[in-house]
Amino acid sequence: NSVPLTVSVESPMSEDDFVEAVTVLATGNPNIDVATFQFSPASGQAAATTRIRLAKTQDVVALARMSDGSVYIDRAEVKVTLGGCGG
Repeated sequence: NSVPLTVSVESPMSEDDFVEAVTVLATGNPNIDVATFQFSPASGQAAATTRIRLAKTQDVVALARMSDGSVYIDRAEVKVTLGGCGG
């Protein structure tokens, strides 16, 4: 099942303070590593949109690694329904 995914991190994206990478994990997938997006100050903003495959309803976790070495984490439960209907 393929679902849309958008990740974004508020950051000044300056030479001294920017998002280096965002890694997306799907905790219920056989391979939890879904994607890693690389950024630099030239990116202008830390945002990406794609589609990901999920094996079942599960938490999707985003880890944002900042230029100062700090890491921010956020998670959301994504409900996957089979056949495109149901609850």
